[in-house]
Amino acid sequence: MTTTKAELNRYFEMIDRRVPIRVSQFIRWLRKPSSFAVRLVVALLLILGGFFSFLPVLGLWMLPLGLLFIAQDIPILQKPLVSALAWVEAKSERLKVKWRNR
Repeated sequence: MTTTKAELNRYFEMIDRRVPIRVSQFIRWLRKPSSFAVRLVVALLLILGGFFSFLPVLGLWMLPLGLLFIAQDIPILQKPLVSALAWVEAKSERLKVKWRNR
């Protein structure tokens, strides 16, 4: 269980490094236990926005972020989400290597 939590934290840290400072501060605030209600609403909105990724501004990036926020509070979702994100990460690395070797 600890490794799953550590992996979730690693994915949040990856996001933290890639977003602007204000967004990073907001995500850190959302991850605090006291922000549960707001985190739940934001997670559901992100997941909903991910389903409507064909619309302008909304994107598929919203779905994994929303699922990460939900998985923080629902332990049964943590392992499958970490597995799915690890698969996507590995696939993305293989595609990068393949693209470089072209």
